[in-house]
Amino acid sequence: MTGPDKGAKGGVHKGGRFLTTHWTVVRDAGDPDSPGYRAALATLCETYWYPLYAYLRRYGCDPHEAEDLTQGFLARMLDKNDFRLADPVRGKFRSFLMASLRHFTANERKHAKRLKRGGAATLVPIDVKDAERHYAQEAEEGLTPEKLFERSWAINVLEQAMDRLQDEWERSEKTAQFDALKAYLTPGRESTTYREIAQSLDTTEGAVKVAVHRLRRAYRAQLRAVIAETVSTEDGIEEEIRDLLGAFGN
Repeated sequence: MTGPDKGAKGGVHKGGRFLTTHWTVVRDAGDPDSPGYRAALATLCETYWYPLYAYLRRYGCDPHEAEDLTQGFLARMLDKNDFRLADPVRGKFRSFLMASLRHFTANERKHAKRLKRGGAATLVPIDVKDAERHYAQEAEEGLTPEKLFERSWAINVLEQAMDRLQDEWERSEKTAQFDALKAYLTPGRESTTYREIAQSLDTTEGAVKVAVHRLRRAYRAQLRAVIAETVSTEDGIEEEIRDLLGAFGN
């Protein structure tokens, strides 16, 4: 039994290093003439809307206000083409986004121009009930708005990497293997032994061990690929991975 070993979408792996044009999504989102402009905007909105929403909720906004401010902020970023202002030389994209959100929120409140319910352009489908369910679970830990933003970002990145990995295995017609092995990507979640998996897939225990190793390697590749879209250097990828892991500490 073998699994896909093709490297991450959008790049090639050689010697354990990810070779790609970094900062791709942020750069494309700031360039309306780029062929990848709309896809880049969709990716950034999908990745960051909940971290932004969670930050605003922890900051003191009620659910409706947080939803409207999130939509309004993203709409303004699009309308003013503010993604072009992000610069890897000046720091992380998340830092740029957080500073921009603070400025936007303060300005809305200062001038008493809070968006009326339903007045913001809808860029992302925000399911408030689902968002509130996630927020309630996270808020119990007493995280600061900034820490909650980082935690939510980290979870979204991990989920994106997992989704891409699943797509990769499904394209290789390895869905059954992926479903059987994916628990081994999360430490402490393994409830089934290699022997039991081998029996369910009609293969050997040794083949399962090899497949798990390849799955973990492919997952790391996808994680690096997701992160590489918003950083500009190899060192930046490593720093983001450290930040991602640190987001789950107190």
